[in-house]
Amino acid sequence: MSSLLLYCRPGFEAECASEILELPARVPGETRYDPRCGYVLFMPTDADTAVQLHAQLAFTQLVFTRQWFVVCEFLKDLPRGDRIAPLLASAHKLGRQFCDVFIETPDSDASKPLLPLCRALRTPLEQGLKQAKLLGKTTASSPRLHVCFFTTDYAALGYAHTSNSSPWPMGIPRLRRLHDAPSRSAQKLEEALRVLLNEEERQRYLQAGMQAVDLGAAPGGWSWIMARQGIHVDAVDNGQLAASAIATGFIEHIRADGFRYRPVKTVDWLLCDMVEQPSRIAELIGQWFVRGLCRHAIFNLKLPMKKRFQEYKLCLKTLRGMLAQTGREYEIRGRQLYHDRDEITLCITTRSP
Repeated sequence: MSSLLLYCRPGFEAECASEILELPARVPGETRYDPRCGYVLFMPTDADTAVQLHAQLAFTQLVFTRQWFVVCEFLKDLPRGDRIAPLLASAHKLGRQFCDVFIETPDSDASKPLLPLCRALRTPLEQGLKQAKLLGKTTASSPRLHVCFFTTDYAALGYAHTSNSSPWPMGIPRLRRLHDAPSRSAQKLEEALRVLLNEEERQRYLQAGMQAVDLGAAPGGWSWIMARQGIHVDAVDNGQLAASAIATGFIEHIRADGFRYRPVKTVDWLLCDMVEQPSRIAELIGQWFVRGLCRHAIFNLKLPMKKRFQEYKLCLKTLRGMLAQTGREYEIRGRQLYHDRDEITLCITTRSP
């Protein structure tokens, strides 16, 4: 029987499990995970449900899942001297050709020592798959082979549709270090733009000359990322901005309260990374859209220690209710990013003029 393996941030297994159980109209099944293991195993009651769910449930709807794949076989007691042979034999059983292969491990402290093994096995497994004619060219419908190592001799093998999964191993984009960034949070926004927008959307929504407002901007990490796109930013914060942010020439520092500031005219982007109750942030973002002050937004919800999934659902309900008042069509995407901590990052894009 197939199951689904979902990678998540260690410590958020319960939220990841709640989401997969609730999103697809409460599909019967059970979830298994250990505290801070960095993954959830979802086992539907019906034999074919995992395959159908992976094909029909949009990956973009999942917030607490970084990556997922259909598990077709669990491989135990893999021989230390030759792990490739049993992996190839298991891949043969799937009876299909793959466009790529990811050899991964959960993003947990316990699993990090397995990363060198994953890297060492990639090339020989690729070569074996090519020789067996199981690895070919990428097409829109090509599946990707996934191998997840839990220990050195225990792994899960399966596949993911490239059009409905993350393009990065473990769902973590590897970003270059930004040496001149005003703060570490700059990488959070850079990751958000890659994860929550596709390439065509980035070209359309991040054009030079656009206008943005960054609420709670200091020291300017998020403003700096947008300025690198040639976007003009009003950085709203009573605190000081870093010199590297001001040096871009695209950022104007406005000393004001982020909850009270309103622009003179509609801006293309609203950014918000303020440390505040998530319900208050959701209400603030909704007000900007209701009043027609922005076209798109990226913002963080700092989740509480308890009932985090419930708090996220309440904020989402608030946002959807307020967006419905505008008479326009919007798309809301979210993800708990690699650079997020006890928070999630949401993106709202306008889908109608």
